[in-house]
Amino acid sequence: MTAYDDAAAPGPAPRSRPGAEPSHDFSAAEHEAMRAALEAARRGIRGANPVVGAVILSAAGEILHVGHHRGAGTPHAEADALRLAREAGTPLEDTTMVVSLEPCNHTGRTGPCSRAILDAGIPRVIYAVADGTDTARGGGAFLAAHGVDVRQGLLAREAHDLNDRWFIAQHDARPFVTLKLAQTIDGRVAAADGTSQWITGAPARDQGHALRTRVDAILVGGGTLRADDPTLTARDAAGEPLARQPLRAVMSTRPVPVDAKVRRGVVDRAPREDTERGAPGDTGTDHGEVACADRGHDGRFIHLTTHDPAEALQHLRERGVSHVLVEGGPTVSAAFLAADLVDELWLYQAPLILGDGAASVASLGIGTLAAASSWRGDPARHPADLARPGHEEATEQMEAISRVGVDGRWHLRPAGPVPDAP
Repeated sequence: MTAYDDAAAPGPAPRSRPGAEPSHDFSAAEHEAMRAALEAARRGIRGANPVVGAVILSAAGEILHVGHHRGAGTPHAEADALRLAREAGTPLEDTTMVVSLEPCNHTGRTGPCSRAILDAGIPRVIYAVADGTDTARGGGAFLAAHGVDVRQGLLAREAHDLNDRWFIAQHDARPFVTLKLAQTIDGRVAAADGTSQWITGAPARDQGHALRTRVDAILVGGGTLRADDPTLTARDAAGEPLARQPLRAVMSTRPVPVDAKVRRGVVDRAPREDTERGAPGDTGTDHGEVACADRGHDGRFIHLTTHDPAEALQHLRERGVSHVLVEGGPTVSAAFLAADLVDELWLYQAPLILGDGAASVASLGIGTLAAASSWRGDPARHPADLARPGHEEATEQMEAISRVGVDGRWHLRPAGPVPDAP
């Protein structure tokens, strides 16, 4: 295996959960349906929710409808497949729902899929891996208790590998972490004189803003704050703020200046409620006993006074953050990478060579090739792709490596250490 490997070995098989016993008695048609569900899942967007696909299979073994989840806040894969069935007028009384993850059993931004399947009258359900999260688990048990024939374990290893980093984030009770890097061919994010705007072209930067509007929080370090004075808002191509704005977080033990743009958000004046809960004083410091505090003109800024990425994630999780976008700089990126806290990487590479200047990632303390941080290509959609006409049918968006304007775009996820050469 090289440091970039599409075929990295899958992770360990998941543990089974009550409600469905693992079974090896699956038909060829059921295998084909689960493969279609896994392929559909890959059309989703990684983040706070897992990527999931669902297939409605006829009694004769024909794939009738294929659905997938498009990201947090959108219909789940099962609901998507059921929608297609309703629109087509498909009878469901003798069908099987084949889904890559156990149907959820809770009401969040969407209703419980277990109840939707039961209400639709589907008599059989097959899922690959259990959903062990405290909020969503139990869908299989619910369906079985209501007379649905439920089986688990079909292509479980492949399904677990598809969402391996999401499972890790859930197990560790932390937000899912996306790292975005924008660099030159030789891995620089700034020239020797400190200039950095702009390394990548406008199309790549627009994609960065599309990514911002899909996450719960954006995080940068104090170095980026002092060098770039970023706003960390999500904006469209014309520079106007998008409707959904993430929390803006700075991870640094040094003060954040009163006039820093990151405090401003998308408004020019502090609302009364933000002032009442404690806007910063003239000293430009964030004093207090807690490690972070809400600040900013719009109440959407947090100063995380720590150098520990795990501690920063814990504070963000306590504030309801499920998906964090880390945008650097080099020291913060290295801290998250060294702690194995990066779940996906969007890498933009401009056709430029500087030969000197700041590297995109600071030292990781790796002294030999055998200890290199290994990553694999992950064909997946970018949030910006969803706005493109025909995105459901487009295939070029599913490549791990693609072109955005004049820049290259990589989508990667951790693959483990590089093994010894044969």
